[in-house]
Amino acid sequence: MHDELRRKRIESFLPSVKRCSQWKDRKKLIEYPLFQGYVFVRPELRPGAYLDVLKTRGIITFVSLDRGVPTPIDPEEIASLRLVMECGDRIDIYPHLKEGTRVRVKTGPLENAEGIISRKENDYLLWVNIELLGRSVAVRITAKHVEAS
Repeated sequence: MHDELRRKRIESFLPSVKRCSQWKDRKKLIEYPLFQGYVFVRPELRPGAYLDVLKTRGIITFVSLDRGVPTPIDPEEIASLRLVMECGDRIDIYPHLKEGTRVRVKTGPLENAEGIISRKENDYLLWVNIELLGRSVAVRITAKHVEAS
């Protein structure tokens, strides 16, 4: 699906994580979508662009809050998600969170990513929320690298 969107020259983003899968005789790192069932697209503003996306094998519909009209995801959320994915650190997926302080990363590979900071055991986590999907991605971070946004 993601490759087909690229062939159609439709900008798409499929965040994924590698996990170890084990069979009887071997182990292998397999890439899985971070948000099962979702791919982020930015169709061109031309006639038929949305239809081109919907005609892609594996695409069922757009996320919508208003009677089938596609609802865009905040570009800042996507930008922060891209930064977290590029960091390559261990990533955890959690249900959507509301509590915590909103922060911006001021240094390091996640610089300018925004999210919510929380503490889990001895680690600080930066949560990047995708509000529309009700999902969050967490990456471990040193608290000294963030500031209130």
